[in-house]
Amino acid sequence: MKIGAGASFSNTKTTHKRTMKVLKVMLGLLALVVLLILAAGTYVKFALPNVGEAPKLSIQSTPEKIERGRYLANHVTVCMDCHSRRDWTLFAGPMKSEGIGGGGERFDQKMGFPGEFYAPNITPAKLNSWTDGEIFRAITAGVNKDGKALFPLMASHRFGQMDKEDIYAIITYIRTLKPVENTVPPGKLDFPVNFLVNTMPKKAAFTTLPKAGDSVLYGGYLVNAAGCVDCHSKMDKGSIVPGSEFGGGMEFNFPQGVVRSPNITADVQTGIGSWTKEQFVQRFKQYAAAGYQAPSVSNGMNTPMPWNMYAGMNDQDLGAIYTYLKTVKTINNQVVRFEPLGK
Repeated sequence: MKIGAGASFSNTKTTHKRTMKVLKVMLGLLALVVLLILAAGTYVKFALPNVGEAPKLSIQSTPEKIERGRYLANHVTVCMDCHSRRDWTLFAGPMKSEGIGGGGERFDQKMGFPGEFYAPNITPAKLNSWTDGEIFRAITAGVNKDGKALFPLMASHRFGQMDKEDIYAIITYIRTLKPVENTVPPGKLDFPVNFLVNTMPKKAAFTTLPKAGDSVLYGGYLVNAAGCVDCHSKMDKGSIVPGSEFGGGMEFNFPQGVVRSPNITADVQTGIGSWTKEQFVQRFKQYAAAGYQAPSVSNGMNTPMPWNMYAGMNDQDLGAIYTYLKTVKTINNQVVRFEPLGK
């Protein structure tokens, strides 16, 4: 009996030692994981973004460059759409006539964003202290004057794929805007996006503006600049769902209900496959027709699509966009465009 009891005690002691050893190893691994997480968090928070210094630029202003920038900023890249206040009581939220470029438009959680943002003031009242290079880096790489990451609602990932000369033109144009004295509140990002945002800015990968005669390449350039895929695709946690590009279905919350973007692939049943180029162009141009006034939407469907701005594109550019869209992967996706509130 005494020998058996001693053996039992010895086994218990050995088991205890093994348990303690395993526990120490597990605690050590946990401490290592925590240390790695802290190190990664510190790196992301303080070492990123890393897109390089702002280039030393002094862009020469010419009437042609200003006009090209005006066309792009108002009708293709639609910079003025976000950086001005819009009247959402009217269809497609046309820009308010006062304070053009002065910022202040709000984007928040109700609209599906991970935080609260206000479009910055991009008139000379704010940007006079910025160099051309700092503005260029902000537009094409996604960091501000101080090197801090900009949430990619400002689509530097697209603008960084444009021709440098077009970016120069946009900068030249916004330098001519009437100064608007408007102090915009700082944005507030939700966790963990307030950390992850530092990983989002990327160095630009510029291209050359294709010849207008090459409708597919030229149309693809315009589609990138206009950001068609950003809205006409399904989204999950801020990223495009692979395989849904241009197939529609992104949701937008309005006071009247949920609005979804249409399918703009060449699917005959659910997209634009049955449309002619002329019909496509006219779909835009109707909002630029003489006498057109945006109707009230107090009880009906609204849309984030800035029709009156894209309507200012010339027929050739709209036609090139149509030609390019006919080449993208066809998706059969019947989109329910509008679900009224409460249904």
